[in-house]
Parts: sequence; structure tokens; C-alpha cells
Amino acid sequence: MDQSLITRMHEYLAAGLAMDVEALDELYDPTFENVRTDEAGQVATLAKEQFMLHFRAVRDQGKRVGDSVDDVRFLATLVHGDQGTVVVHREQHGTPVRYCFVWQRAGGRWTTLLRELSFERDITPLIAAIEAARAATA
Repeated sequence: MDQSLITRMHEYLAAGLAMDVEALDELYDPTFENVRTDEAGQVATLAKEQFMLHFRAVRDQGKRVGDSVDDVRFLATLVHGDQGTVVVHREQHGTPVRYCFVWQRAGGRWTTLLRELSFERDITPLIAAIEAARAATA
């Protein structure tokens, strides 16, 4: 496993756990996309702006995206040119969730997240939260 990718993932997870929206905004590449799918076949693709809208809404409501990252297991890392992929497994509320994060490398270090792909049991709550955040800012 590429330890530099794992280290960068720990930095990313710490920013998310702290609801440090400014740090997250810097970590996501301007072209970032979050693609989520679930067991029902629903797919949601969120651009960086939409994803950040969700994080800001959660933070502004005084909520958090989680209490711990102790459940995170890094299953694999792959380096391909100037990109690196990290495959992650989590248990959220007793439900397995799998993620694939794609990082950009520049100047010899992992700089920004290009993509986050995830498979979850049900993405309906996320879709509803994004729609609520859009409505609140409209």
C-alpha cells in the first residue's frame, strides 16, 4: 500500500470529522465529482459545489458527518501516473459502505481529490439533504 496516499486520506478524514469546510474545500479539486450509487440502482453525481453545499448545510445546522473514523479500513491503493486511488471500507450504522477515492499528484505529493465513488445501501437521505440545502440557498 502506498503510505503517502493513506496519510493523505487520514488528513481528509480528519477534516471531515472536524467539519472543517474550508480545509475540505481546498482538498477537493475544482473538477471534483462525487458519484454515489445504492442497492436500488439510484445514482447521484454531485459536482464540488453541490457536495460543499451539503457539508456547509450540515455544519450550519450544528451537525457532524460522524463521530469517529475508527471503522475505516484501507483495502488497497493504486498509483497510476499522476493519479492515485484508495479503496476504503466503512461500517456506518451497521451497514457496510465502500468508497473509491481518486487523488491528483503534483509536485511529488497528493494534492486534491478528483473523484469519490461510493456504493451504499440507500442514498435517498443524501439526495433529500442535497435538495433541502439547494432549497435553503435559493
